[in-house]
Amino acid sequence: MKKLWGGRFDGKNEDWIDAFGASISFDQALAKQDIQGSLAHVKMLMHTKILSQSDGEAIITGLKTIQQKLANNELEFTIQNEDIHLNIESYLHDEIGPVAGKLHTGRSRNDQVATDMHLYLKEHVLEIIEKVRELRTVLVEKATENIETIMPGYTHLQHAQPISFAHHLMAYYQMLTRDEQRLTENLQRIDCSPLGAAALAGTTFPIDREFSANELGFSSIYANSLDAVSDRDFILEFLSNSSILMMHLSRFCEELILWCSHEFQFVQLSDTFSTGSSIMPQKKNPDMAELIRGKTGRVYGDLFGLLTVMKGLPLAYNKDFQEDKEGMFDTVETVSKSLSIMSGMIATMQVNQQHMLESTEKDFSNATELADYLANKGIPFREAHEIVGKLVFSCIQRGIYLQDVSLDEYQAITPVITSDLYEKLTSKAAVQNRHSLGGTGFEQVEKQIINAKKILQKEASR
Repeated sequence: MKKLWGGRFDGKNEDWIDAFGASISFDQALAKQDIQGSLAHVKMLMHTKILSQSDGEAIITGLKTIQQKLANNELEFTIQNEDIHLNIESYLHDEIGPVAGKLHTGRSRNDQVATDMHLYLKEHVLEIIEKVRELRTVLVEKATENIETIMPGYTHLQHAQPISFAHHLMAYYQMLTRDEQRLTENLQRIDCSPLGAAALAGTTFPIDREFSANELGFSSIYANSLDAVSDRDFILEFLSNSSILMMHLSRFCEELILWCSHEFQFVQLSDTFSTGSSIMPQKKNPDMAELIRGKTGRVYGDLFGLLTVMKGLPLAYNKDFQEDKEGMFDTVETVSKSLSIMSGMIATMQVNQQHMLESTEKDFSNATELADYLANKGIPFREAHEIVGKLVFSCIQRGIYLQDVSLDEYQAITPVITSDLYEKLTSKAAVQNRHSLGGTGFEQVEKQIINAKKILQKEASR
């Protein structure tokens, strides 16, 4: 098959070399965007009188025919045409003949592929933002049901202080809110048109880049043609944002995996998001949570892969750029599916409220309450901390807890302690009394949830 760029060449590559250099196996994912960009480009050529009305209409008709065939899964792409651009151009030639060659006037595959990726990522980042918002909504709904559900709060994976389970869930809501903000900011860089930069230096044809940008719905245009064809910052930013997002999901999945274990029994995941064992009949494995945790690594790999590709590239275009797509496609798919599964897992998750509460009653997570109590009675906090620490050590030796210590023993330590201490040592009081702004107190958590619902409602109305 004759190469569309083959005029300069006398020899012919071997098939295995063509296969190594071809990108059609993966960049066919850009077929829709490639046709979309070509339609905008030909309309611009007609608008600027670079292309006659009849030639332009013939090309538009041919592209729309190909567009319909793509929608009907009637197109087959070949390695001989190496990439999506030449495959589409070859199909256009089959549809309308030699006039198809006029489509490439005033552009290069360099600005063409960059345009395709901007269009692709813009579409999919908007979809991912919607899925992040859906998960944020699910978290708020689950938090609303669990404001007064008490669980152990942890540091170093050791019981620290009792907290509201809703407070714990809302921490992830806040993380995901920042993730959505980052992706929204990323859109500003994605929503920029490189079309018309041509190979690297622009073109001698009197093109109208503003016209084609408007046709494609871009809000801005690259100001420098070299930058337009060689920039992949917008993809790196997406991969970086996705890595942070996946890190948040992975942290949450790690907790879910722990919580549904026999040792914790805090939650139960739906059968839909669990699997069994081929040999152990009793098993119910949190496989979807484990997969999200594992897939975080591949998203990190996509980011570091492209960073490494980019680090030594001179301006402008280099064949290395062919390696910028698979990681982007992979991350889009991984993040999108992970968010959908996460929303389903949390929405259908059963919370063992009683077991969570009980796990805070046979521990020393109320030790800070005693230290705060003594501080409120006028004992310096550092002194109070030492008193409580020694008392905890004594309780461990005796196999009892702070609430089991008699009032006489407390008053022997310091007479400022009265019977009101025992109420303050309860898990409910420990949570309820933490009413500082952003704290785990029930009223503060409810305020967080009310504010979150307002924000989500405002976002939904945009």
